[in-house]
Amino acid sequence: QVTCVEVVEAYVERIKEVNPLINAVVKDRFEEALQEARQVDKLLSESPGDGYLEEKFPLLGVPITVKEAFSLHGMPNTSGLVNRRNVVATSDATVVSRLKQAGAIPLGVTNCSELCMWYESSNRVYGRTNNPYDLQRIVGGSSGGEGGVLAAACSVIGVGSDIGGSIRMPAFFNGVFGHKPTTGVVPNDGQFPNARGVRTSYLCTGPMCRYAEDLEPVLRVMAGPGVNKLKLNEKVSLEKIKFHCMDHDGGSVFVSPVDKEILQAQKKVVEHLEGELGVQVQRVAIHKMKYSFQIWSAMMSSTDSNGQEAQLFTDLLGDHGKPVWPLWELMKWLVGMSSHTLPAIALGLTEKLMKLNPGANAKLVSMGKSLQEEMEALLGPDGVLLYPSHPTVAPRHHSPICTPFNFAYTAIFNVLGLPVTQCPLGLSSEGLPLGIQLVAASYNDHLTLAVARYLEKAFGGWVVPGKV
Repeated sequence: QVTCVEVVEAYVERIKEVNPLINAVVKDRFEEALQEARQVDKLLSESPGDGYLEEKFPLLGVPITVKEAFSLHGMPNTSGLVNRRNVVATSDATVVSRLKQAGAIPLGVTNCSELCMWYESSNRVYGRTNNPYDLQRIVGGSSGGEGGVLAAACSVIGVGSDIGGSIRMPAFFNGVFGHKPTTGVVPNDGQFPNARGVRTSYLCTGPMCRYAEDLEPVLRVMAGPGVNKLKLNEKVSLEKIKFHCMDHDGGSVFVSPVDKEILQAQKKVVEHLEGELGVQVQRVAIHKMKYSFQIWSAMMSSTDSNGQEAQLFTDLLGDHGKPVWPLWELMKWLVGMSSHTLPAIALGLTEKLMKLNPGANAKLVSMGKSLQEEMEALLGPDGVLLYPSHPTVAPRHHSPICTPFNFAYTAIFNVLGLPVTQCPLGLSSEGLPLGIQLVAASYNDHLTLAVARYLEKAFGGWVVPGKV
């Protein structure tokens, strides 16, 4: 009905219209994208129309955006680090290359937090990204630019990565869908910083989309040959899923209590599943979830099976230069002289403190391993857990500094290696997105994706910003 050029032009115009407000796209490639769209139209006009193109290029002509931490040929790849300001990617990250080969057209790269380790997307290279539902609020991090760009209808598909909730928090704060796949299926190559040592088991690359039905085809392309490990071809009978529900983490001292409206939205989901599908949603209280933040921290800094230590964040901040001294950076920051953000400096300081108590860390690592076994046993081949995506709706700018550990609600599932889909559930009384995490046992991504599609129909999915 429309040409690929018309589609790409529409998205380019949309970005030009709203990006000055939200600052999500930090570098565009509009000319190249339009050139690629012309090639797509030429290919379509010459095609015999026998389904061959559909098979070979499942995402032909679909406009996408890519988190700036991933290499996209010709685009910057700084991860918000000032001393990488001049780094330009000379190749494509594996997932970016796969999406391009499937016919997708990248429009540009989007903002993230400094070194992808904070849940507000703001840095000294590109500045701060604003939430399309309320410009005074955060988009989340570290794939925050992707969350904002999708919510504002500037892109169809986003490429995100997630080691503590960096796909799911922005998807939640911006009212879109985000999927953290089972660990080890989608390749992480070609992003900076990449995981080393034990963290390679926790970092996941995955799709972010406005519409639930887009998650699966994009995940197939991203996973490549690894897709066979996921049971995406299996038919899912929703009535046969064993649903479990947990309202909160059990009351961690580090984490805010869950907002009333988030709890109400979750309750509505439970009532809907029980009323419409006739299933019994089992309430569970998993005691170890109370220690989510401590378990995540300890497992992130543990050694891998070969005894290799996790890379220090302070070394990454230096990026091949001298490691950064966080206390010195803090002094510089106080007088406006540091090239780093306060969250990055704070993370460098806490990393030093973590090293002071190896005994407590070892205990927490073994607690994490037993929690993993408990979760796999609870969920089994047909279980889905409903769990809040975050204790609060999108916070105001800078306020995460006062609640730095709230990301524990998403982070725990990285160290457990489980697949999780964040699913939007309409807007709060303040007009901010609500949502829920859907969690399954390893390699059961097909279950959470099926439930997300169902909940989108039941609760309306993505809502256009500014409609309130």
